[in-house]
Amino acid sequence: MKFERYGIGIAKGLSVTLGYFFRRPSVTQYPDQRLHLSRRTRGQELVWDRQKCTGCCTCAKSCPQGVIEIVTSTNIENNKYEVEKYQVDTGYCIQCGLCVESCPYEALFFSTNYECAKYRRGDLVQNKEDMMLESGNKQRSAYFYPELETELPRQTLLIERITEED
Repeated sequence: MKFERYGIGIAKGLSVTLGYFFRRPSVTQYPDQRLHLSRRTRGQELVWDRQKCTGCCTCAKSCPQGVIEIVTSTNIENNKYEVEKYQVDTGYCIQCGLCVESCPYEALFFSTNYECAKYRRGDLVQNKEDMMLESGNKQRSAYFYPELETELPRQTLLIERITEED
């Protein structure tokens, strides 16, 4: 068994700490600088296109957790379904993407939003008014839709962000 002098380990640790102390910071200041995520990210919210949705409930049937609830009624004048209630409980959603992939009319998308923390459990439930694409504050992700990639900003990495500041 080899015995070392006391304090050598502390001095080595302190030298490593001082070495990092004089380096440039390698973290992004989060609230001020935000990185662009991948174009095909699966965000924490869903974006719903009211014009394309026919109320077929394919997305609700394909959800393994059963978090999508759709209530439709028949419109005899237009001879099609009207969606009265479209609700997603994002607290139970596992972001698997099966609902987006199964939609035959391309009416459901993931959003690029990842800041979805809420204080109450009931606030995690998205209604159709919260998910509408027409509201203007929602941005669709290119997950399962590669043709949307040109509309989205290029992904930035931490290394690229630091070199841009130089």
